[in-house]
Amino acid sequence: MTNQKRRKLGRGVAVVGAGMSKFGMFRDRDSKDLFAEAYGELVASVDRGFDPADIDALYLGNFSNDFFMHQAHWGPLISDLIGLTPKPATRTEGACASSALAFREGVFAIASGFYDVVLVGGVEEMSKRTTEEVAEGLALATVPYEGEAGFTFPGVFGALATAYFHKYGATREHLMNVTIKSHNNAPLNPKAQFPLTIRDMMNAKIKSAEKKGIPLPEWQDEKAFLSDPRVNPPVAWPMHLYDCCPISDGASCMLLVGEEIARNFTDDPLHVVGMGQGSGKGLHACDDLTYFEATRYAAKEAYGMSNLGPEDIQFSEVHDCFSIAEIIHIEDLGFFGPGEGYKAVEQGLTRLDGPKPINTSGGLKCKGHPVGATGISQLFEVWTQLRGNAGERQIPNKDLRIGAAHNLGGTGGTCTFTILERR
Repeated sequence: MTNQKRRKLGRGVAVVGAGMSKFGMFRDRDSKDLFAEAYGELVASVDRGFDPADIDALYLGNFSNDFFMHQAHWGPLISDLIGLTPKPATRTEGACASSALAFREGVFAIASGFYDVVLVGGVEEMSKRTTEEVAEGLALATVPYEGEAGFTFPGVFGALATAYFHKYGATREHLMNVTIKSHNNAPLNPKAQFPLTIRDMMNAKIKSAEKKGIPLPEWQDEKAFLSDPRVNPPVAWPMHLYDCCPISDGASCMLLVGEEIARNFTDDPLHVVGMGQGSGKGLHACDDLTYFEATRYAAKEAYGMSNLGPEDIQFSEVHDCFSIAEIIHIEDLGFFGPGEGYKAVEQGLTRLDGPKPINTSGGLKCKGHPVGATGISQLFEVWTQLRGNAGERQIPNKDLRIGAAHNLGGTGGTCTFTILERR
């Protein structure tokens, strides 16, 4: 890997407020409705209150509302919605990492000294299009060669899973462990799109069969259910339906301020201690399909900036657009060694009550994945956990101080890794 300098900010930056809409498919709501919901929650979350007129600028992540909604220029549209005009509004685009880039640009704007208070956020509206149209829109984030070869994202991650299985001996059953864990966390998250465990869905299918008077399915457990192609059909082998994240609408936002004024807003700010961003080659040019070069680069940059290592990260949200992605990411971030991620999930190490909780929100798989809003929604979960406000899904660690979020865009072309600390 290319040698990396140890980065640092010229001025400390803190998060003092955060908000997120519920994620789902909302045919009767639009992007403005969703962002207004998230922003309203942010305003209420700032313990000492603040004057929105003090916001110096907006950075907004949005990937593809141009395609999904035939409407572009979302920065000023959202600025006008919440009354920030004529303050500057900038849209950032990095595929599924779009709002993580908005966060990053907001941090830089404050760290430079140019601004003191910045609103960062993201929004995406996907449900007004068919599944085929959404697949086409998302495929705009592949590199041209991949698109010409007919790759959509299930196919991409199916190829990655096949390579991983071949190299490390994992199987579809190991992917099921990720799915079951994510679905166990999701019912504890009131924002989640799919707040149901796999067993909940299995039992619902059995009750439906009883009501219809048809033969009852003979599933002994969740893995038997997930092995049944009638309820969990293949999408792009070995990716099956329950390995894939859903089509989602949603919005998220955060309020960033200079560290030295953070106590004017709250007694409990979160400090941005590490940030990294990397880029990656197209799949056809990769030496190995079992890791993401961009993730490893971003992680090294963030760890260097924070003077922390993987062992210091107490929990993390990672970009589990597909079940195999979570396994690869927790290895690339250094939480587990190469080829050890699937074993860690199997052993329960990444559960809510495990030593390295991963995707306590339910992850993209169950919380939802409105692509432009995803990056900051992951940081919203870190914010919620570190401030002890996660309710039933609160990590049972009384000394929870350091959490992180990993966000991937495209087929690995853009990656961010961000570390927050509660002091």
